[in-house]
Amino acid sequence: MTTTPVPLDIAALLPDSTHLIAGEWVPAATKSTIDVLNPATGALLARVPRGTAEDVDQAVRAAEEALPAWRDTSPATRGDLLYRWAELVREHDDTINRLEAIEVGHPVGPSPIAARLTYLAGKADKIFGDTLPTRSPDVLGLTLREPYGVVGAIIPWNAPGPMTVFNTAAPIAAGNTVVLKPAEDAPLTALYLARLATQAGLPPGVLNVVTGYGAEAGAALPAHPGIRKMSFTGSPATGTAVMETCARNLIPLQLELGGKSPQIVLPDANLAQAVPAIVRSIIMNSGQVCAAGSRVLVHSSLHDRLVAELAEHFRAVRVGLWDQPVDMGPLINARQQQRVLDYLAIGREEGAEVVVGGGRLTGAPYDDGFFVEPTLFDRVTPDMRIAQEEIFGPVLSVLAYDDEEESVAIANGTRYGLTATIWTQDIGRAIRLARRVQAGQIAVNTVGDGGPDGSIGTPFGGYKHSGFGRSMGPDYLEDWTQVKALVINAG
Repeated sequence: MTTTPVPLDIAALLPDSTHLIAGEWVPAATKSTIDVLNPATGALLARVPRGTAEDVDQAVRAAEEALPAWRDTSPATRGDLLYRWAELVREHDDTINRLEAIEVGHPVGPSPIAARLTYLAGKADKIFGDTLPTRSPDVLGLTLREPYGVVGAIIPWNAPGPMTVFNTAAPIAAGNTVVLKPAEDAPLTALYLARLATQAGLPPGVLNVVTGYGAEAGAALPAHPGIRKMSFTGSPATGTAVMETCARNLIPLQLELGGKSPQIVLPDANLAQAVPAIVRSIIMNSGQVCAAGSRVLVHSSLHDRLVAELAEHFRAVRVGLWDQPVDMGPLINARQQQRVLDYLAIGREEGAEVVVGGGRLTGAPYDDGFFVEPTLFDRVTPDMRIAQEEIFGPVLSVLAYDDEEESVAIANGTRYGLTATIWTQDIGRAIRLARRVQAGQIAVNTVGDGGPDGSIGTPFGGYKHSGFGRSMGPDYLEDWTQVKALVINAG
């Protein structure tokens, strides 16, 4: 490993080797640190604390101390502070985007963080209870929505900026205090956003960030008796472990896990519209996106044409460093690179045809980073592992079908159910398919929520092994509250 200058002064952005507890930037209790590497070059970006259960305990205690005042703070005041946080995010938007790009490895691009923060800030004073019918005019029945208390959040490395906002701003707006554990591979953006939150005036202890390994700091968070609710985004295996811990402590959990999202291409699909979007969906963040459209289900009549057009676009994908004019960067680390390379070998062994890519990128500037070729597999069958398991890399599998029933069976034929896309000009047929596909979010002739021009406040979450609970929807803040019934006899 070598330490080389980076085109971003991270040392000026973040206090060295510290995380945020009770409004103070402090080292780990053990003083141990973790190296955060640039996935494109292997160079050292920064060091962060290697937090343990002791650090988590300090953070939870800080959040407990801050809770009463924050819970009783006017929702309008909470919203104002979140608006100020959003304003600071907009002011430092370029820095945030570059910081996330360099630690994750993806090209610099627009970020939804400020817009999502603004949306959540506007919801802070719009959490309502209900009045209830009574049997007597002297009795008043109603419900109150109150925060859970101290809540915990564990987020992954693939989108630390948005994930930080999704998992902290909503519970904070609802009156909870938060302990966040970002991924050890990409904790810098989360720390910087927390710094902006403190500058916005968020009181000490309302937001705490503890960095560390999952098996140490991460495991300690849901196990802490002071935690009243958890959110976790990551792999099904780790999500299962978090869920088991939450079950032992009898606390609720929101889970957002993996995906093997189908893109169903019907015979009348507009390929000029579909093909670029399909390719973008799988190369975005090098395929390290839970909602990546990693399976293309195409009608047999359109198969050869679609594969040819996909191959043309795959060959044109520019791969390189985050600060260059490229379409795709490296994978996050050597372990993830090897995982993807192993799946490429598995695909070949199972009989799938490599149309484009299929290996590691070599030569300058790739040798020092964790690069893999964007890969297109054809002749994939539904039972193959590359069609069933989440690869989390730039690997697209093409599966052919003959009729609508078969397309639905293939689409629903994995343990996942996060997102799906339907490409057709027949909206009636699209609606019929959308009702039958098992996924938490269905897009028609677009990807995800439609991007910057799409819907606002689209709920996100999955069916089956993709998890449960929804983020960013109109009811998201209510999910961070619990209902208290109140009956008053005034007679």
